[in-house]
Amino acid sequence: MTSGTETGGVTGTQDKDYNLIWYVESCLNNALRLETYIQDAERQKDTEVAELFRKAQADSRKGAELGKGLLRARLGGG
Repeated sequence: MTSGTETGGVTGTQDKDYNLIWYVESCLNNALRLETYIQDAERQKDTEVAELFRKAQADSRKGAELGKGLLRARLGGG
């Protein structure tokens, strides 16, 4: 958390869990945003940039999957 003082009293979610939820959401949003960037590069026939964005998108998806796994384990979803 940016405030440095919230420990779950306001949100009802411990900082470490909140941060993990934020991380997953950010990774997923990044993967979506990169899809637009990939399409833009492909329209311009810039395969080098498109490939860079594809790799970044794969990394974002991987981060989201790792985060979701931790969330499942920590929040009781198996």
